Amino acid sequence: MFGFESYHILLAALGLSIILSFWLPRFLSGREPATSALLILFGLTAFAFVPGMPTALDPVKSPRIWEVVSELCVVVGLFGTGLRIDRFAERSKWLPTARLLLIAMPLTIVLLALTGWVAAGMTLAGGLLLGAILAPTDPVLAGDVQVGPPHEGGEHPVRYALTTEAGLNDGLAFPFVHLGIAVATAGGFSLMLAGEWIARDLLYRVAVGAGTGAFVGWLLAKILFDWPRENALSKTGSGVVALAGVLLAYGLTEVVEGYGFIAAFAAGYTLRRSETEHRFHRRLHDFSESLEHSLTAILLVAIGAAIPFLWPHFDMEHAAIGLALVFLIRPLVGWMSLANTAFRGRERLVVSFYGVRGIGSVYYLAYAGHHVELVDEYALWATVAFTILVSTVVHGLTAGIAVEQATGEKQTGETAAEAAAN
Repeated sequence: MFGFESYHILLAALGLSIILSFWLPRFLSGREPATSALLILFGLTAFAFVPGMPTALDPVKSPRIWEVVSELCVVVGLFGTGLRIDRFAERSKWLPTARLLLIAMPLTIVLLALTGWVAAGMTLAGGLLLGAILAPTDPVLAGDVQVGPPHEGGEHPVRYALTTEAGLNDGLAFPFVHLGIAVATAGGFSLMLAGEWIARDLLYRVAVGAGTGAFVGWLLAKILFDWPRENALSKTGSGVVALAGVLLAYGLTEVVEGYGFIAAFAAGYTLRRSETEHRFHRRLHDFSESLEHSLTAILLVAIGAAIPFLWPHFDMEHAAIGLALVFLIRPLVGWMSLANTAFRGRERLVVSFYGVRGIGSVYYLAYAGHHVELVDEYALWATVAFTILVSTVVHGLTAGIAVEQATGEKQTGETAAEAAAN
């Protein structure tokens, strides 16, 4: 007798959803980020209408699974982002990145916390945590606005700023996530809590993350290219070293209580500075990018599958938070933070507006849900899922064209690689 296993139906539905999501946009524009919204919608459709599907994972009841998968996805994405950057830019090119990290992101967190308090009646801890969760831009879903793969160029200041911001702010948002958790646990804010947070979560963990990541990146470069010189690993062509390297950087940093996200980017960035013209950098990047895309696709389908759990807890107040972030808060603080930089007019507007939200927010919320009892956790998940959906639609469908017009460069990534090959 033939039987239908729900697990096999799940695999078939998942595979079909991913294939359709990557295939259908080709009839319109061929831009990969346009697939992100389709992955969420097909995930919702598959779990709602395909008979025999297993029950989707509830992110509130099973946060650990969401945390682990999204964590691995972001770590691999950050390492690949570091590998993307061909040139060590001069100070003037890093100035917009520094402003986005030190001015725009903290202001975004504050304004999101205020929006949550006013629009949804959230507590100080809840608003602060939501702001930290949604503030960082995403290194995984923002490929259309970033610099090209190694040796491909496309490092216009607009792309450079968006790439380096996405590579660093996932790690730099972590102190604020810890602050929100600490305030929620302590039941309030105090000077002692603030001092401990600054010393441990802000200074020590950021420094350890950057230092350990740079060290592992240097060590990995030596292992790949220099030890032994006549029979180096770079001659094998095995891209799995990229995964091994990022796992080493991330795991070692977390063991010593640093921020692994910062370490992952620092490791990739430092590795890219060694043997800069070697073609092995491209193989490492392509392997990590393929792994990153695979994990991202599964996660986005899972977000769509979880929407039925979240929909009863979604309301217009929480929708207002997501819409305010995408259309008002990020563009406003981005524009303000880029004052007196080399960006003018359209360039400044593009960098301000295209702060893509995505997998990093999923990880931070799952991390918080795993470590502390959250108030209205379903509503938080609904807000994050809605914000990601809005961002994937708005940014995914327009970012490539907007950045091309602002930079005068064609789309980076796969399309450019194919053009070069031809």
